[in-house]
Amino acid sequence: MPDKFEFVINLKTAKALNIQVAAAEKILLTPEVIGSVQAFHFANTYVLTFDTAVLSNVISNVPAVLALKPFVLGLPDQHRIWLVIAMSATLAGNLTPVGSVANLIVAERARAAGIHLSLWAYCRAGIPITLATLALGAWWLS
Repeated sequence: MPDKFEFVINLKTAKALNIQVAAAEKILLTPEVIGSVQAFHFANTYVLTFDTAVLSNVISNVPAVLALKPFVLGLPDQHRIWLVIAMSATLAGNLTPVGSVANLIVAERARAAGIHLSLWAYCRAGIPITLATLALGAWWLS
C-alpha cells in the first residue's frame, strides 16, 4: 500500500504536469497550429479513438487528454467527443506496460514479489485485449 509520502509526490507530479501542459498550450498552440490539426478529422469517432490511443501510449494517458483539449473544444457533439477520449485514453493504457502508471506499479510490485513480467508476456495479452476493447468502444460510441 502506498504511504502518505508517495501520495503527496503523486499529487505534486500531477500539479507539475498540469502546469507544463498549460504552458505548452499558451506558447506552442497558435491558432494556425490548432487549425492545421483540424485536418486530422477528430470529429470521426474511429480517428479520435486511434489518435487518442497512440498519443496515450507515447506521452501517457493523462497528458494525452490534456494535450487533446484545445483541438477538440470546437467540435460538434462535445459529450460524445469527451466520452471517446475518456474511453480511448483509459483502455489504451492496457496496450503495454508503460501505457499506464498503474501497469508500472503492478510490474514493480510483481518484481518485488519475485515474479518476472516480461514485455512480451504483457503485450501478448495487452495488445489484443486493448485493440478489441478500443474497437468495441469506438463502435459503441459512434
